[in-house]
Amino acid sequence: MRVIAIDAMGGDHAPQAIIKGVEEAKSKKIIRSGVVLVGKKDQIEKYSTILNQFEDVSIVDAPDVFKMDEKPSHILRRRETSLYMAANLIKNAQADALISAGNTGALLAVSTFVIGRIKGIARPAIATPIPNKKGQTILLDGGANLDCKVENYLSFARMGMALQQINGIEKPKIGLLNVGTEEDKGTELIKEAYKLLKEQINAHFVGFVEGRDISSGTVDVVVTDGWSGNIALKSMEGIGSFISSLLKSSIHSHGLMVKLGALLLKPVFADLKFKTDSRNTGGAYILGVRSPSIKAHGNSDSIAIINALKVAEKGIENHIVENIEHSMESR
Repeated sequence: MRVIAIDAMGGDHAPQAIIKGVEEAKSKKIIRSGVVLVGKKDQIEKYSTILNQFEDVSIVDAPDVFKMDEKPSHILRRRETSLYMAANLIKNAQADALISAGNTGALLAVSTFVIGRIKGIARPAIATPIPNKKGQTILLDGGANLDCKVENYLSFARMGMALQQINGIEKPKIGLLNVGTEEDKGTELIKEAYKLLKEQINAHFVGFVEGRDISSGTVDVVVTDGWSGNIALKSMEGIGSFISSLLKSSIHSHGLMVKLGALLLKPVFADLKFKTDSRNTGGAYILGVRSPSIKAHGNSDSIAIINALKVAEKGIENHIVENIEHSMESR
């Protein structure tokens, strides 16, 4: 039986949101995998109502919690934290995937050094799904590697391709994020990366893309360093929130006819909200490690946790690790 280990103490709404998400996912049979909640047992049992009804759900007691504001590298010395112990279940072949809504850097550290890297991957990357006009664009790196070497861009591209292929895109298009689409633009590093991607994955590589291409659906994978990728992600989140608040404010400031029109458009607004709601993506894979490792948003509620469980199960069932290993071997 496949098993998902989840850090029950990670995130702004832990452990309640984690527990509720697992309970709903199991009671509604949304996932088939077993689940191990790793965290303070007394707290988990305090907030749990029906967990004991599921034979394939268990609790591993972890006396320590790694907080959001702690230095990520310290996690490797904090072996009794819920996050470290959850990763250790993967290492000891007691679980097949890891989820945490906690400290991103700490999750990256345990994924890299406890679970371990795939052969040929020097730096794992955060692969963030972003809604586009056709489906989803995968942006990587989303913040794991603030500076990169030329060869890192190629491994990011290969991992992104493998992920989109299990998502049903047979021949993913790859773009390299830059300040323009012309070949002579950008830093020397990014121009060297361009040459390498063109040489190694020419059938998939479309060249440089700009920030606006991330959500346009022009390409299926956008490759960048973690510094640029994280700024792009946070910018899009901020713009989305601004437009939403601006729209609400504008509607309320106008007369009755505008408000009636907005009421008629309520299904449209609901559909837009659903498509852009980060809770519905569940989380981002940390690609390049030897099991599916999923970073859920820090403010994840139970809906987000349910979707994170679905992402983890999909990664296991579609053999994402094996697909990445194959993509690295076929260089």
